[in-house]
Amino acid sequence: MAKKKFHFNPETLSYEQIEHTIAHWLKQLAIHALSGASLGIIFFFIFVSTIPSPEEKQLTQDKSHMEAQYKVLDRQLQEVQYVMNDLQQRDDNLYRVIFQADPIPLSVRRGSSADTQYYEQLLDMTNSEIVVSTSKKLNELKKELYIQSKSYDELVLMAKNNQTMLENLPAIQPVLNKNLMRMASGYGWRIDPIYHSRRFHAGMDFTAPIGTDIYATGNGTVSGAGWEQGYGNCVQINHGYGYVTLYAHMNAIKVRVGQKLKRGDVIGLVGNTGKSTGPHLHYEVHYKGEIMNPQNYYYLDLSPAEYDRMVQMSNNAGQMFD
Repeated sequence: MAKKKFHFNPETLSYEQIEHTIAHWLKQLAIHALSGASLGIIFFFIFVSTIPSPEEKQLTQDKSHMEAQYKVLDRQLQEVQYVMNDLQQRDDNLYRVIFQADPIPLSVRRGSSADTQYYEQLLDMTNSEIVVSTSKKLNELKKELYIQSKSYDELVLMAKNNQTMLENLPAIQPVLNKNLMRMASGYGWRIDPIYHSRRFHAGMDFTAPIGTDIYATGNGTVSGAGWEQGYGNCVQINHGYGYVTLYAHMNAIKVRVGQKLKRGDVIGLVGNTGKSTGPHLHYEVHYKGEIMNPQNYYYLDLSPAEYDRMVQMSNNAGQMFD
């Protein structure tokens, strides 16, 4: 039973019982109902926001599982990339070096990346950063695999033509020189015989009597035969594969421009023409426009011991003949 409530009446100076009307009770009922509904809504949102539903729990587990799979896939892609990098290094620094082929530029290996709009679309997806990163690595790897495959196709073709290339490369000394006594001056900085100053010597000098045979050091085609300033009577042979050899100061030329030659063919005779201070042959090897050290191209007619001796003599020779 509800307690009775009283209020003090100043006019009668007495306490009078409060009588509540139906409207009062309806108002109180409405206030309590509204308060209860408000508290119920608040507790509902707290419950929903803090306690996941079974569907949310499943989605969270699926998301974690997928992220773990992406991480494993990313590690596998990195391992494949390491293998690809090793193949690329061996391709550039071993296989292509054997065949005297230029390495493939990095810009060609990597190529242009995929359309950026493609990656922008991925950013709108779930786990977008992982998807974009994995997709980029996969696309780059596919590009590099394609380039590497084409490189090996090219190397196979080079291997088929290897015999021809080996026959064309300069690989013997241009004069008979088994005892190495005819090698007079090597490649490098030497003393000029006329001006007595240091000057770079772009070839090797071989002393020999006038009229000694001069041999083509590899198969090729005569690209020059005649008088050259400073060189005197001179012959140039294009061996292909970027190689050209030059023979200077000849007494006589035995070939003509356009003539096909085999290694060991006589192309002229030792002389003393042009800027020369004594009978000798000046011999140069050029590769793709760069002057090379000829001592690296005698591997067919010198034993290892003879080759070492020739290198020592070449490095010690101080004065050149031209």
